[in-house]
Amino acid sequence: MIRTLILAGAFALAAGAACADEPIVGNWKTASGDTAHIASCGGSYCIVLKSGKYAGKKIGTLAGSGESYTGQITDPANDKTYSGSGNVLGNSLKMKGCVLNVLCKSQTWTRL
Repeated sequence: MIRTLILAGAFALAAGAACADEPIVGNWKTASGDTAHIASCGGSYCIVLKSGKYAGKKIGTLAGSGESYTGQITDPANDKTYSGSGNVLGNSLKMKGCVLNVLCKSQTWTRL
């Protein structure tokens, strides 16, 4: 029993350390109120909607570390893909998508 508790504690600490190294990983509330899940996938981070009209749809792939990430963001309503970026600041994630790096839209997501 004690050994099980020690192992469970060790796994919890390891998981916490991994999340601290990857601040973008986790569940985020989007500007429209849906939940997006960001997880490590193939050397980058995949964004998949978990709730709302487009639940289950992958809407982006970002690469980076720490607070800054860049990659591709897809608008699920029209399936158009844009150059994108994400910047993590505490429990906020500022997402930005651009056409030709000139016409940009941004929104802020909140960590759940």
